[in-house]
Amino acid sequence: MKNNGNTIEKLVSLSKRRGYIFQSSEIYGGLNGCWDYGPMGVELLNNIKKEWWNSMTLRDDIEGLDSSILMHPKVWEASGHVDNFTDPMIDCKQCKARFRVDLLGGMLNEKRKKKSMKALLENCKDENIKNKIEEISANKNEAEIFNIIIDDNDLSVLLLNELNCPQCGTKSSFTSARQFNLMFKTFLGPVEDTGSAIFLRPETAQGIFVNFLNVQNSTRQKLPFGIAQIGKAFRNEINTKNFLYRTREFEQMEMQFFVKPADDKKWFNNWKGERINWFKNLGMNSDNLRLQNHPENKLAHYAKEATDIEYNFPFGWGEIEGIHNRTDFDLKRHEEYSGKSLKYFDEETKEKTLPFIIETSAGASRSFMAFLTEAYDEEEVKGEQRVVLRLHKKLAPIKASILPLVNKDGMPEIAKKIEDDLRFKFKIFYDDKGAVGRRYRRQDEIGTPFAITVDTQTLEDQTVTVRERDSMEQIRIPSENLSSFLLEKLSN
Repeated sequence: MKNNGNTIEKLVSLSKRRGYIFQSSEIYGGLNGCWDYGPMGVELLNNIKKEWWNSMTLRDDIEGLDSSILMHPKVWEASGHVDNFTDPMIDCKQCKARFRVDLLGGMLNEKRKKKSMKALLENCKDENIKNKIEEISANKNEAEIFNIIIDDNDLSVLLLNELNCPQCGTKSSFTSARQFNLMFKTFLGPVEDTGSAIFLRPETAQGIFVNFLNVQNSTRQKLPFGIAQIGKAFRNEINTKNFLYRTREFEQMEMQFFVKPADDKKWFNNWKGERINWFKNLGMNSDNLRLQNHPENKLAHYAKEATDIEYNFPFGWGEIEGIHNRTDFDLKRHEEYSGKSLKYFDEETKEKTLPFIIETSAGASRSFMAFLTEAYDEEEVKGEQRVVLRLHKKLAPIKASILPLVNKDGMPEIAKKIEDDLRFKFKIFYDDKGAVGRRYRRQDEIGTPFAITVDTQTLEDQTVTVRERDSMEQIRIPSENLSSFLLEKLSN
């Protein structure tokens, strides 16, 4: 990955300065893990969702859906979220800060690289941990031993006492691990009691599963076919971090593809290729993308196979989309808990089948951050630093800016007429404040592909200067040709 200077801090600064992302409730000190999309941000996010939606639904084998955020509580029992959607958490006894055991385990593993297992255990007074580690240490290297320890909550917490608390920095002891459910709970109706408790959905997929037959019957689709949905999901993350990467409120772009069980491998491999190519076709460098398969011992409880599409963020590789073979787990569980058949009836063979499901689940928010990171660039131009967002033209919030060179001599009137002609065809920005060079720089930071300048020559021959964002090359074209010019350039 080339060094574009794209640190998290620079992305956050640019996002606020140019109206992409604001801290939620900022005037009240902000709300951790929650972000607001500003005027530019909402356009970029909508463009990402539009491209995803079109890639999924402008074909004859995928239907759309928009299911409710609030669902019957039994849905989450059937899906396994009530029992399995938990993280082991520990608290620092000194400052009361709460941490995920697996994240501290990563810190401990880093410490292991600098300090041997024997040295770490020298100060351990707990004979139980020493005995247990001796039992698992036979014929294993230190890395393998640590992996086993970190997977055992009780053992890992005892070893974690070798760390300083990341929050207060003092040598402290941690509480024992407790399971913490990540779903937000609320109440249906005026009385808050256990009988009226429901959850904000932690994923959008379950709305698709429970509507499988509704969609299939109403559209008369035959296997294989998919159901696509974009929607909000909510997770009570304890450790939100890395800007938009891990938040408590986010959007998912999910498509569940229902297939005959015998065809699951074929379609799993097909969608892996389809999905990573979608990111590449929207301007992502192949070097910054990779497919990361889940090892068998790390698969989710519903998955037969799983692969993540990861992007090389400033903080390292991180998942932006998951492709999973969910087998018939979800439909089978909803059959069991609802008492209703969800089997597909094949008109030709007269057989009933419970389909397997190939899931493609992309984070709209994480994709937003990945595209923003990929686009951010810094370069020196004539002794000055230029910051530019090299967003793909389909994703850019503003397609063209209209700039009168000066606010006199009839130039503003011509520029306004051009704006009026283009306004309902493209997202346009009119800017007449400051020197034209500074206006170019503002549009570069926003990521606007084209800047149209009305100048003295325009008064003579009705041509305008069109400046291209990435190359900064300028050409002159008749103003009457601007619409067809932009249409051609933006559609390529």
